This record gives sequence, structure tokens and C-alpha cells, in this order.
Amino acid sequence: MDELRSARTDLSDGWAWDKPGRFDDPDLFLNRELSWIDFNFRVLQEAQDPENPLLERMKFLGIVAANLDEFFMVRVAGVKRQIASGTVRTAADGLLPEELFAEIAKRCHLQVRDLYECLLREVMPALREEGVQLHAVADLDRAKAQWVDDYFHRRVFPILTPLAVDPGHPFPLLRSTSLNMAVRLRNPKLRHRPEYFAVVQVPQGIPRFIRLPEEEGYHFVLLEDVIATHIEELFPGFEAIDVQPFFLLRDHDIEVDEEEGEDLLEIIEGELRKRDFSAVVRLDVLTPCPREIVDRLRVAFQLQEEDIYRVPAMLRLRDLLHLYRQVDRPDLCYPAFVPVTISRLKASSDIFKAIREGDILLHHPYESFDAVIQFLEQAATDPQVLAIKQTLYRTDGDSAIVRALERAAESGKQVTVLVELKARFDELQNIHWAKRLEEAGVHVVYGLVGLKTHCKVLLVVRDEGEERLRRYVHLSTGNYNSTTARLYTDLGFFTCDLAFGRDASRLFNILTGYSEFPQWRRFSVAPLGLRERLTELIMREKEHAENGGVGRIIAKMNALVDRQIIQSLYEASCAGVQIDLIVRGICCLKPGIPGVSENIRVRSLVGRFLEHSRIFYFANNGNEEVYLSSADWMPRNLIRRVEVMWPIEDPTLRRRLIDQILAVSLQDNVRARVMQPDGSWVWEKAPPGERIDSQELFMQIAEEEHSSHPLRPFSADFFLRHTSDYEWITPPPNHRKRKE
Repeated sequence: MDELRSARTDLSDGWAWDKPGRFDDPDLFLNRELSWIDFNFRVLQEAQDPENPLLERMKFLGIVAANLDEFFMVRVAGVKRQIASGTVRTAADGLLPEELFAEIAKRCHLQVRDLYECLLREVMPALREEGVQLHAVADLDRAKAQWVDDYFHRRVFPILTPLAVDPGHPFPLLRSTSLNMAVRLRNPKLRHRPEYFAVVQVPQGIPRFIRLPEEEGYHFVLLEDVIATHIEELFPGFEAIDVQPFFLLRDHDIEVDEEEGEDLLEIIEGELRKRDFSAVVRLDVLTPCPREIVDRLRVAFQLQEEDIYRVPAMLRLRDLLHLYRQVDRPDLCYPAFVPVTISRLKASSDIFKAIREGDILLHHPYESFDAVIQFLEQAATDPQVLAIKQTLYRTDGDSAIVRALERAAESGKQVTVLVELKARFDELQNIHWAKRLEEAGVHVVYGLVGLKTHCKVLLVVRDEGEERLRRYVHLSTGNYNSTTARLYTDLGFFTCDLAFGRDASRLFNILTGYSEFPQWRRFSVAPLGLRERLTELIMREKEHAENGGVGRIIAKMNALVDRQIIQSLYEASCAGVQIDLIVRGICCLKPGIPGVSENIRVRSLVGRFLEHSRIFYFANNGNEEVYLSSADWMPRNLIRRVEVMWPIEDPTLRRRLIDQILAVSLQDNVRARVMQPDGSWVWEKAPPGERIDSQELFMQIAEEEHSSHPLRPFSADFFLRHTSDYEWITPPPNHRKRKE
């Protein structure tokens, strides 16, 4: 640190940092929002990749669009609020809100352009060749046009409501994410023929993609096209001059004063109703759309020109995810993969017995989430189980988890569930689950005032005789959601270790009652010291390196934003600590800067499954430690949420995490993108024959390890057969040592 100089110098491989003092200069940090946009570009690359199956490419387009919609409703809305309030405080990267918004708009307009270019020039033409086609109603032959006409009158017309806009009818309040039709009309009977304006909402209760009755293939028309074709039937006696669809997004942030209200559930229900009619943050229209309509909408929604996105085809591309589910063409999708049941659980129908035999680690989605459901269902019916306590942040619509909790409560067990009502975009569903659980006799709580409870903890207390109660604990890096457990990579952990059980009990005592700061035995908990613990672990590696020992950090997470953590990583790098970061999404750290982060490498994995697990490895001068966590390294996780990090102490499980999961992830040369010192990303696939696709390999490992040899443990020999370089833990030969 003492040798940091005072200027930025361009080098062939990046630039060197020459400024004295702490690592707090804006040039050392990437902007959070712009880094997220770069992540969504990486997802878009999967849609652009011709090696991916065709329907999967279309699905990735839908994911990119859905991601972008949520980004506007939350992050862009927040930037716009900062501008409106006159905020001048800057983030670590130094951008003012006005500067940031201008850069966001530029990059998002570019991303939307690339999104539609991929859809219209690559994916849709290729799907057409496969018999999957979207038709314009105007191009249908007479028989199909008659079928569409009948469909409209049977299924659509009774739902529609024409909404006039004039001095007696104010502009209607339209819900966020809604698709609508702007209509210009005139009365041909009037001599001067003045224009009229109206809005028709496209109903969401019926499919947007209407399948035509073809004998072969999948042929669709869009619901809004059907409505536009019949628009004059909604306005008898009037002529339609123009009909244009538009799509709008509103600010989805919720301002909740938890200390002022007595019932958090009622407060959030009220805020959700307000949210549907908050400020509009983006408007999408087709191009060309008449200036008269655009101006009318811009004024009605109080938007600037940069808030309007003109697109060449179908609006609300997130609905491509619905089309993906409507087309049954397995040959155009990824090969089917069924998560396997691990060997120890195959050998025993008693999951409590299996846990007593030793800690269990599950790698989802490769290993089945059914073990978690089995654990809870067995606890619900086992007469020896006295109590169940669980956190629920997100769960699936038809939740086996909730049903098991209901059965447990109805059978007289003491069941306590913390339902996080503030889980963004899942608030309504979580309110539904909270009410349903309460009706079944479950004690439902909503967590701590001012904090989201994001940790995933399940505690079962069982009477096993001899005046002894045994606590069984499940911890996870991901949600109790059986649907996303097949789509996200996560890690689940079962134990009946006494120290883990005591920590879980103490955590629930904090969440449901009143408790002083406890002494944790295994857990590190946010906001009660997790950031401090992480900083301590990073600084310990720095000390080892400075004293001539081994300093090595590998951290896999979804996002790296926290300024203090980043500064600690910079310090460790300067001391010679070798650091590999696997960051799926946002990363505000700049790697590879001589004099600052030359010993840090950052990669991102984007593929078939969403990388969601959080794994933190510290070499500790040979006494290796591995931790799992529900938390990313972000201020919101470390300060504003209840999170848990825990160690993996079983040597076999620890070696599996180090030698298999982290090692393969670091060697992936198919789905990995590597960050450059300027924050850009490079994606270079290895040639055939040299490729290591971590997700494909994990599927193969799961099937071979648990299917062929039901009782065989994970073996290093098996792992060595699938990787090209086992000595991944040693520093790369070209790393730069700390100057003495």
C-alpha cells in the first residue's frame, strides 16, 4: 500500500494505480447498476449462442427481458427518485445520479436493440423452419381468420372494456407490466370529424399466444393483434384511425414504516395496492408509432424522451417464457435431466437416521431437492418430533413445504414460521402463505423491524428418549422452493451437530422474540457481525502472505458490491494473496490492476442453470476453511438483512467443495466469462476436445456417483478423470508477488 503512486497510467495489459492512501478512489470501483447491465448482456449472449438449443435461446431472450423489466421497476426507479429529490451523494464509483441515469439509458437502449435483433434475425426465422411460427391475423387464410373471429367473440370480447379519454373521462390508471392498446377514433357521421382517444387493456386472464388449429407444428397469433383486428366492435359507430399497443413499467419499491403500524401484513397489502399506480419509469411502443399517440402517452405518464423505448415487434418479451412452455418440442430444448437422490438417502427411508450418520451436503439441481421435502414431511408425521421452526423467503406456488407445515401444526406439533413479507415481487404470494399457515394453527411471524430475513434455516426438535432432545438443522444458500431448486445451483446442508442446533435455536429466538447478542458457536450472522467476520478472514490471509505463508481466497457468489469488503480484497492482493472470484452478476471490483488487484481474477458463469450458491474458501496457511452462506457480499446482505454463514467441518464434505465444486467452476472454459481491468468481459470458448462445461460435468458426476454405485462416496479419482488440471489450488505461474 505504501508504494501506491499518484496517477493512472495506461499499460498494454490494463492500467496501474499510483495514488497514495486507502483504496477509496472512484476509479477503483465499477458502478453497481452498470455492472448489472453487463450481466444481462452476458445472459443475452446465451440467447445469441447458436450452440444452445433453439427454444432455450428463445427462453433466454424472455429471461433477459424479464430481468430488464425488474431492473427498471427497482433500480432505475431508485435513480429517478434520487434525481427528483436533488440527491448529490455519489456511490463508490463517483457517478452522480444524473450521469448514471444517462449512461443507464444509453446502455439499456442498446441492450433492447440487440435483444430484438437476436429475436427477429436469428431465433424466430430458425423457429419458423422448425414449424413454430407467429402469424399476423391479417395474413391468415379465410378459414383461420374465421376461427380467430369466433375465438374473439367467445373468449375475448366479453372481457374487454373500452376506456374513453376526454374531459369527462380522465386517463385511466393502468397497472404496471400491463399491455394496453391506444386507439385513435373518429365519428364518420360528424361533419368536422374530430378525433377521439381511448385505451383498451389487453386482458391477462387468457393466453397471449393463441394457438391456431393446425394439424402440424405450432402456429400462433398474438392476443393484442386479435383485439386490434376487431377494435371497432368495441366502439360501435366509430372508425379506428389507428390502434397501437403499449407497455408500461412503474416504480415497484415499497416504503414501509414498520414502527408506525401494528400489523405489518396489512401495511404491506396497502402498499402493494399503491404500487400498481406509482410513477411510470418506462414506456414501450412499436415503431413506427404515430407521434400523436406517443406524445399523448408521454404527457399522461410524465416521461422524458429517453424513458420511451421504440421496438420493432412484439412488446413485453418476458412473455416468451410462456411461449416456451406452450411448445412441446424436446428436440429443441436441453436434454432432460432428472436430479438424483444421493446414495445415503437411497439406502435409508429414515432421513433422521441418515443425518445422525453424518452431515449431508446436497448440490442442487444435480441432487434432488426432494430430500428437503422428505425431511419436512417426515418431521410433520413423526410422533417424536415436538417442534418445527423455519424461515420462508420465497417458495413455489403449489408448495409441498407449506402443506407439510400445515399437517405438522394440525397434528399438534409446535410449528413456527417466519414469512418474509418484503421479498420483492413475491409479496402477494407470501401474504397468501402467511394467512394460510395461520389458519392451520402455525405461529407466523414477520421478522425484525427494518430488516429482511433472507437466511434459509429449518430446525426440527425431536424427542429421542433418555431425557434428550436432538435438534436437526437444514441450512441452504437458496430458497425453500422446489421449482427454482431445479433451475438454480445451490447447496443444502443437513446436520444434527449440537453446536449447529444451539445456534439455530438462538437465531430463531432473535427472530421471534427478544434476545441479547448471542455468542455463536458455528454461525456468523448479519447484521450482527458477518461483515466483520468476512473482513477478519480476508485479513488473516493477508497476514499469512506477509509472513511468507500461503494466502489464498476463492469466493463464489451472486454479487460483489460492498466497498469495505472490496477494499479488504485489494489489501490482501497487494500482500500477495491469490484471489479467485466467481461472481455471477454484479461485480464492483476491478481485477488485474498492477499495484492494487494484480493477484485477483474474476469470472462469471452463465449457462443452463442460474448460478446461485455462495461458497467461500480460505487457505489459512494450510488449515483450510470453507463456508457456505445465504449472503452475497453486498451492503444490503451484510447490513439490512438477516443472513447466515456457516462452516463445513466434515473433512469429506469440505474436500468435495474444494476439489470438486470450486475446482470445476474455476476450470470452466465454456460458460465462463473473464473480467478485464477496465470492467469489460471476455468470453472465449475452448475448442472442442478441450472443453470443461461445469454444469454438464456436474450432471454427469451426479448421475455416475449416485446411480452406478449407490453406496460409493465421492472420490478424488473420479474427479481427476473429468478435469485437465488438478493442481488448481496453487497460484498461477504468472502471478505477481508482493514487493518487499
